[in-house]
Amino acid sequence: MDRYIIIYLGGEQPASPEAAQEHMEKYREWLTSLGDAIVSALNPLKDTHVISPEGEATIGSSTAMSGFTILQANSLEAVIEMSKSCPFLEIGGTLEVSELMQMGQ
Repeated sequence: MDRYIIIYLGGEQPASPEAAQEHMEKYREWLTSLGDAIVSALNPLKDTHVISPEGEATIGSSTAMSGFTILQANSLEAVIEMSKSCPFLEIGGTLEVSELMQMGQ
């Protein structure tokens, strides 16, 4: 099976701790529904820095990427279908789905 990455972009923070807990429960249910496809489920990003070609590091992100999930599946189309029910979409976020290429070592 090939490996794929789902990248989380944007999204709004839930308005209250209760809403955050409800959203996280939906997210856990979605992950459970993916079963054996999950390789690495919860990978939020923190303290992002951008490194320029000159080597200068600045705090922040040049994209709205907030995390990622890695899955294994038989096709990109299968991962796209899995992604359509991700609760991250309910909070205004978008997803990018890509196949991870195997590189020689």
